[in-house]
Amino acid sequence: MVQELLLYLPPHLKSGLNMLHIHEEATRCLLCKDAPCTKSCQTGDPARAIRAIRFDNTKNIWRWISACSDADLQRAEDACIHYDRPIRIKELLSSFEPKKDMVLPDLSISFCGIPCENPFFLASSAVCTNYDMVARAFEMGWGGVFYKTICKQDIREVSPRFDAVKVGTSFAGFRNMEQLSENPYDMDFDILRRLKQNYPKKVVVASIMGQFEEEWMELAKMAEDAGCDAVELNFSCPQMRLAGMGSDVGQDTELVTFYTAYVKRSVKIPVIPKMTPNITHMSHPAMAAYFAGADAISAINTIKSVTMSPLSEVSGKQTLSGYSGRAVKPIALRFILEMAQDQVLNGSHGKKVEFSGIGGIETWRDALEFLQLGCRNVQVCTAVMQYGYRIIDDLILGMQTYMAERNVEHLEELVGEQLPNFVLPADLDRETMVYPKIEHERCIGCGRCYVSCRDGGHQAITFDAETRQSRIVGTKCVGCHLCRLVCPTGAIGMTKRINKRM
Repeated sequence: MVQELLLYLPPHLKSGLNMLHIHEEATRCLLCKDAPCTKSCQTGDPARAIRAIRFDNTKNIWRWISACSDADLQRAEDACIHYDRPIRIKELLSSFEPKKDMVLPDLSISFCGIPCENPFFLASSAVCTNYDMVARAFEMGWGGVFYKTICKQDIREVSPRFDAVKVGTSFAGFRNMEQLSENPYDMDFDILRRLKQNYPKKVVVASIMGQFEEEWMELAKMAEDAGCDAVELNFSCPQMRLAGMGSDVGQDTELVTFYTAYVKRSVKIPVIPKMTPNITHMSHPAMAAYFAGADAISAINTIKSVTMSPLSEVSGKQTLSGYSGRAVKPIALRFILEMAQDQVLNGSHGKKVEFSGIGGIETWRDALEFLQLGCRNVQVCTAVMQYGYRIIDDLILGMQTYMAERNVEHLEELVGEQLPNFVLPADLDRETMVYPKIEHERCIGCGRCYVSCRDGGHQAITFDAETRQSRIVGTKCVGCHLCRLVCPTGAIGMTKRINKRM
């Protein structure tokens, strides 16, 4: 492992690798409940600091360890209960210096005319299935909830219902066979009523699914009567056991039109259809929802997938089910981008549809990407299932710090700001290139760049087995940057963009 190699590097090599080392070591942390490391530290909260690193909030680490001495951090390290070897807490955290505090902006934003204290919402899923769960999330700082989908059908779940593709102890992707709320529908609406009464400044959205027109209308009216701020129409669940529900609806523009229109005629609160990614062009059903009066679009739900772990079999059988987590974020962003670029959805007919982004959001930077492509809030599910509601701390503080450093006063300013940078492939610059550059003082001589370029690139890197040095051959290099992506130490950077040789 890279972090183990770093222990044996000379000091002049260690310095250039420090941040990579810090991040890799932080990802080993088990993020314990009531962390022994913090209990053993008398002056700070090392566990909270390491969690900040894990969730891309490094600039705020000093807040939790500024008073810690080396002895405090050593006690914390000695108390670590990691299954393998203790996190090197002293080495990890002792290099962070206290910083000047800054004025942090608030994260308020409106969504469908509804004031939101921040853009971070729980997604309709297992993370919000009863009053106590949602109340605890609200107390911890989440801005709102899209409550787990309510229906009138008898929901019977399977066991086990989850599976994961893992990298280390973290989910790269998460498979979920869970369907809708198992509570009686009148119980769920009572829960939503109490949540809105007790947390009037939080945004409470009911997610519903009907089997035919009258059910959609009845459930939507019950959501409005319960005091919900909006209603989300689940046109997208990929593992419904009854035909004609879930993603079967989201793939049929006629059904999307009819059900959206029925609900819009039934209630006055905003109506938000939730799109399925199990389709080639999401803009088609989204446009159908638009012309039926939808106020916003939620996207995406989980992607139909197959995992084949024997441990996830249900009585010896497998099936298709939904896939979520970090692996789906680029796909989710693709669908958001395509809808945000659609001229109709973007207001060419007078009304501009708003977007709620879902898919692979773990850090504030993930959330930022959805906002920059036009979303006004984001929904989080898989990350909460892994790490708990506590990730809201770093989502909020990380976003606030980013805004403060950019002198952005209002979250609104970030919404859609990256859309002008996206063009068609034919419009990309194909007359210039950027050469990679090897920083030899950071290179550890592993030869990964050479192997990848030789077998998967353009044979533009040489490797000296005696000196263990790699060199880029400029006459062969096409600037694809595969070498930079595979380098395990961050030793390959970029040069300036130049015109291609003729």
